[in-house]
Amino acid sequence: MIDFPLPRLQPQEAAVYAALGLKSGSRPSPRSSALLLRALELFKICSEPLGLCAAIALDEFADVFSGQGRNAPDTPLKKIFPRADSLHLFAFTMGARISEEIKSLFASDDFALGSVLDAVASLAADQAGRVAEEWIERQDAMQKNGALSRAFLYSPGYCGWHISAQEKLFARLRPEKIGITLNESFLMSPLKSISGVLVTGPALIHQFSEVYPFCAHCKSPACRERGMARSA
Repeated sequence: MIDFPLPRLQPQEAAVYAALGLKSGSRPSPRSSALLLRALELFKICSEPLGLCAAIALDEFADVFSGQGRNAPDTPLKKIFPRADSLHLFAFTMGARISEEIKSLFASDDFALGSVLDAVASLAADQAGRVAEEWIERQDAMQKNGALSRAFLYSPGYCGWHISAQEKLFARLRPEKIGITLNESFLMSPLKSISGVLVTGPALIHQFSEVYPFCAHCKSPACRERGMARSA
């Protein structure tokens, strides 16, 4: 079972300010600092982190990956997962309470605090993916007597993997057990939730060139931040 302690999930102040558009090196105003302090207090009060992880065989994941047949013709994950040592379906949520708190703040016109808390919760959910990656890597290392592998989370809706694949992913993993549901557009509720497949294998399999048509339009270049991609 993967543990998600809040101190591991709480984002760094600089990351929150960056997500809110503060330029690197700029000093936040006293009001911004006070808003972040209050948002972090609410984060600790309202967060109910829960995750679910289950191994899946390569041939079974091939069916999940195909989804409704709406993936891009060529995707990084299509080439990566057949070379993996192991695959695990994964889902995580920060819980309904924090999403309701964000919604309540916006409804009461407290847009400033609502925006800061929204950024904190989003970054925390992303961090949960990294916590899961590290956990899988440790488990893999113990089974291989210390041999180093890398695990990365790939999610429907990114890198040409169509979001409709959520349907088969949920059918296999059953994240409703931890309170996550899908709507007709394949978006998750609570909103501060993530899902996907944890792909474990040699670091080399995760490297790919940013030459896919969707790379030019990507607004969440996590592959660059994690050092996965390499130049063409």
